[in-house]
Amino acid sequence: MPELPEVETVRRTLLASCEGQEVKKVILRRPDLRWPIPANLPQLIEGQHILSIKRRAKYLLFEFAHGNLMIHLGMSGVLKLVEANTPVGKHDHFDLLLNSNLCLRLNDTRRFGAVLWSELENSHPLLANLGPEPLSEEFNADLLYRLSRTRQTAIKLLIMDSHIVVGVGNIYANEALFHAKIDPATPASQLSKAQCEKLSDAIKQVLNRAIEQGGTTLKDYRDGKGKPGYFQQELFVYGRGGKPCLICRSMLLETRLGQRTTVYCQQCQVQS
Repeated sequence: MPELPEVETVRRTLLASCEGQEVKKVILRRPDLRWPIPANLPQLIEGQHILSIKRRAKYLLFEFAHGNLMIHLGMSGVLKLVEANTPVGKHDHFDLLLNSNLCLRLNDTRRFGAVLWSELENSHPLLANLGPEPLSEEFNADLLYRLSRTRQTAIKLLIMDSHIVVGVGNIYANEALFHAKIDPATPASQLSKAQCEKLSDAIKQVLNRAIEQGGTTLKDYRDGKGKPGYFQQELFVYGRGGKPCLICRSMLLETRLGQRTTVYCQQCQVQS
């Protein structure tokens, strides 16, 4: 599933070609995605200009004068720019034809993605109750320490809770906890203030580095220009269960927390 660095990379690769462009035509081939695409979307945005492209959590927000087009890539969605006359593929479900003769096309094999409309930024029910962005000043050690005091849940599950902080998906939670030297199963309330400092810093560093590398491509992910990411070459633990730790050479252990694969080093990551 594309996570925050992948979505942010898509946003950045689309900016120059989409901002200021007029939407000439909206094509809905399969409106039955995870939620139905609004039937009146063509009437809402045809002839209107894209003012900016923002991101909230894993949602891309295409800003128009009267509202925002929200796009989520789901499990396997790919959103990219192609020439307007590019042949349509089997899983190409949604097009925005721009006045530059480019087409913004959503391909989604599993149809878990979403194309929605919101009149006011962050007012949509899917956005209204989200936690802070992990790369913002609002997310810091003080906040993490305060929110973790009464939580007995594993710290990995806490930082993946979008009500606590958005966009820390499974790949990056594994990696951040490794760099912070914290066992992912540690009850959140047992973390010290110093550990919260290390963890909040590690989350920011890992996400920023992943964005610099264009995200992580394990299977389907491509950016807005069709290019893969390269952060998978820098993964210390995710996908490496049973292999030697790159730091201490002991075998990495693999388990499941909250139904998600969790890989960690029992020597480098110590439970409080």
